[in-house]
Amino acid sequence: MAKIKTVYRCEQCGADHSKWAGQCSECGEWNSLVEVRLEPTVSHRAQPKMGGGYAGQSANITTLNQISVSHETRLQTGISEFDRVLGGGLVTGSVVLIGGDPGIGKSTILLQTATHMASKKSSALYVTGEESLSQVALRAQRLDLPTDQLRVMAETCVERICEVLAQERPAVAILDSIQTLYTETLQSAPGGVSQIRESAALLTRFAKNSGTALFIVGHVTKEGALAGPRVLEHMVDCVLYFEGQSDSRYRMIRAVKNRFGAVNELGVFGMTDKGLREVANPSAIFLSRYDEAIPGSIVMISREGTRPLLVEVQALVDDAHAQPRRVALGLEQNRLNMLLAVMHRHGGVQTAGQDVYVNVVGGLKITETGSDLAVLLACASSLRGKALPQQLAVFGEVGLSGEIRPVPNGQERLKEAAKHGFKYVILPRANAPQKSIDGVQIIAVARLHEALTEAMQLSDELT
Repeated sequence: MAKIKTVYRCEQCGADHSKWAGQCSECGEWNSLVEVRLEPTVSHRAQPKMGGGYAGQSANITTLNQISVSHETRLQTGISEFDRVLGGGLVTGSVVLIGGDPGIGKSTILLQTATHMASKKSSALYVTGEESLSQVALRAQRLDLPTDQLRVMAETCVERICEVLAQERPAVAILDSIQTLYTETLQSAPGGVSQIRESAALLTRFAKNSGTALFIVGHVTKEGALAGPRVLEHMVDCVLYFEGQSDSRYRMIRAVKNRFGAVNELGVFGMTDKGLREVANPSAIFLSRYDEAIPGSIVMISREGTRPLLVEVQALVDDAHAQPRRVALGLEQNRLNMLLAVMHRHGGVQTAGQDVYVNVVGGLKITETGSDLAVLLACASSLRGKALPQQLAVFGEVGLSGEIRPVPNGQERLKEAAKHGFKYVILPRANAPQKSIDGVQIIAVARLHEALTEAMQLSDELT
C-alpha cells in the first residue's frame, strides 16, 4: 500500500510546503499553513470501507422527475422546544452541530435527548471524549435520568468510532466534542484545523451512508463563533447555537442553518436542577407586569423563526456629562445610532446631548428590523418622562425618510398580542388587517411623527 504523504498548504495562496512555518514564504500571510494529506490515486474497488460519496449516494446521472420523493423520517427527541428548533424532529442520517459557551448546557441537553430516545426503543450511543464514563454517569444520576438503556463509550479516534457505529447501528449518536476527536491519517494534535476538518468529513460521510443521525458538540471562541474552520458549518446539515448567560435561568437555542426546517428558529429552555426544561409560552418570560406604567418601557411583537414573541424593550435617556453614549443590549449598535438620527430629523425629538441606553429584557437578541418603532417609542417615552400604556404593543420598521415600513407575518403578530390581552397595537399602515379584531384597537401609521403623536395621545388618555 502506498504511503500517505502530508504537506502544509497555505489557505490564502494554495502554496505547498514540506514543513510547517508561521509565515507562508510565497504570499507572506501569517498562520495560514494547514496540514493536508495527499492520498495516492487508487481505484474505487480498493476502498471497501465506505460506499457512496460524501452525499451518501453513488455517482449516477438522472433527471429530477425520476427521483422518488418521500417524506423524511423524523425522530422525536423528547423535548418539544428542541424538536421545534430542528424543524419538527431529528432527520435520520443528518448531522447536527451544536455550539455554545462553556457550562451553558450543551452536554446536559444532549444527555437528556439520548436517554429519552434510548428509553423509546430508538437505540442511542453517547461517545464522550472530554469526560470519563463515571462523570457522565454522575451527571445522569444528578438529573434523575433513566440509565438502563443508554449505551456510552469513551473514544477519541474517528476511525474506531465509525467501526463501532457500523457494528451497533444506533439511530442516533452523540459525539462530545469535535475538538477532542482525531483521525489517524494526520499527525497533528486534536483540535487543530486539519484534524477538525478531516474528522468532520469522515463522520458526515458515515452518517449519510449509514442513516445514523449524529449530534456533534463544538466549542466556541471568545467572540462567540464556532472554533475551527468555517468549512465545518458547511459540511453539516444543522448548526445550532446556545444563547444566554451562564448565570441566567433561561437558555435559548437558535438554528442558524437547517437543511430540513426553518432558519433562525428559536427554542427557549429553563435551567433547573434536573436539567433543561422547555418553556411552552416564551412570551410570558419576556414580559414584565408592573403595578403601574413606567416611562421608557414598551412591548414589542417580534418574530423568531416561525413563532411570534412578545418582548419588552426598555430605554433610558439621561443627560450626558461628557461625550454622549449609545449602548444597545440585545440590538445592533449601529442601528440604534441610525434610528436616533431618523427620530431627530423626522420626529423632532433631539437626543444629541443625551446618553441613550436600550435593553431587550430577558437576554434575547433581536435581529429583525420590526423592532425599530418600539425602540424609538421607548426612547421618546423616557426622554419626555411619559409612561406608555401597559396594554400597548407595537411593531414596524422605520426607514431613513421617516416612513413606517411593513414587516412580514403581521397577522400572526396581532393574534399573539390579542392572545395575551393587549388592547392597543400601533403598526404600519400596510400591515393593518382588513377585518377588525375583537378587543384590540388597531392604530395604523405611515410616518414616524404620526406614531409618536398617537402614542403620546394614548398615554395622555389612559394615564
